Amino acid sequence: MASTIRCDIVSAEEEIFRGDVQMVVATGELGELGIAPKHAPLITRLKPGQVRVILANGEEQFFYVSGGILEVQPQVVTVLTDTAIRAADLDEAKAKEAKAEAERILANRGEAMEIAEAQAKLAEALAQLQALERLRKNLKH
Repeated sequence: MASTIRCDIVSAEEEIFRGDVQMVVATGELGELGIAPKHAPLITRLKPGQVRVILANGEEQFFYVSGGILEVQPQVVTVLTDTAIRAADLDEAKAKEAKAEAERILANRGEAMEIAEAQAKLAEALAQLQALERLRKNLKH
């Protein structure tokens, strides 16, 4: 049997995933991270985007996170985030609508605060759309 580590993905609302995994893959501020059992302890900030877990049986599950913190301890990997959604539950139409709205605000060059908020919303919508795209690619294989 493959070596595993427990993974917990927790949003502000609920624990969305808990289980034994072979690997956790996420995007930290400095790039892509792959966390396997016996990884050195670590704390890093996550960018909005996809978290992929490879279960003990080899199955992959995908989640969208709005950013947050990833912590690695000897027995557990914890992802703490404001928003965590299973990739299969993402609403593509809603993400595209949010992207279009953010692009409209940026194109009109509103107030500085509005622009910063639009840029954040655009980044979040793009991350959701990328998570959906990766999910589709992996389902085809």
